Amino acid sequence: MLVIVGYLVLTLAIMGGYLGAGGHPGVLFQPFEFLIIIGAALGAFICSNSMSVIKGALSGATATLKGTPYNKAYYLELLLCFYAITTKTRKEGLLSLESIIDDPKSSPVFTPKILGDHHLLEFVCDNLRLIVTGVEVYALEELMDQELETHHEEAHAPVKAIQNIGDGLPAFGIVAAVLGVVHTMESVGIPPSELGKLIAAALVGTFLGILLAYGYINPVSAVMAERAEAAGNVYKCAQKGLLCCAKGVSPAMTAEYMRTMIASAMRPGFMELEEQLRANK
Repeated sequence: MLVIVGYLVLTLAIMGGYLGAGGHPGVLFQPFEFLIIIGAALGAFICSNSMSVIKGALSGATATLKGTPYNKAYYLELLLCFYAITTKTRKEGLLSLESIIDDPKSSPVFTPKILGDHHLLEFVCDNLRLIVTGVEVYALEELMDQELETHHEEAHAPVKAIQNIGDGLPAFGIVAAVLGVVHTMESVGIPPSELGKLIAAALVGTFLGILLAYGYINPVSAVMAERAEAAGNVYKCAQKGLLCCAKGVSPAMTAEYMRTMIASAMRPGFMELEEQLRANK
């Protein structure tokens, strides 16, 4: 939502300043300049990325128009899930987790938000299976570290793809401007009023390239990077809960260990968490 607000402020400020200074908005409408810049950027984007990265970049970019899913309510549900898992382990033993692992959707342990995050659910269930098989804690931690490193690289690949578009747009704007200058130079015999329009159209290419890059594309890549880091923190929080489960840490301490790993803006308060745990016992 903030991305949309930012776009509105950006557009109104630029157009307001231009019109206030006496500029004519019709001069900025240069469809062929748009075609050169956006078409070239799109072609470079397609040829420099795999299909999975392209899909991830497009879905990640459109997702920035919505609020982040990793809010306080999400973390609360994650803490409640691990509190329930460690409680079940203490009461019924590790083998009781097999029913949760085999059919997580039918288990009351996982809340709707966690069930909706398929990748996180798979991460939790796969590592719970390793815990049930009796894997050593140090080996479990090493395996999870490797998986989180891979996840981090995959999550940032779409971000880099969008960043590359933003970095290339000013150059494509210059390409459009140079082509406009070429067209202007071959038309030097026309009246000065017409020649001025061609020069203005050429300069619009540079303007569009810079504006699209720093005003619209790069901010989106920054939000995508922030979302990727937030998702990585969720996995680290889940990793801490899984390690606590493997070590036999008490349910209350497991929730507290996990709570301290959450960023302060999203972290539930101590008493808030206590109230939720009591309500869900």
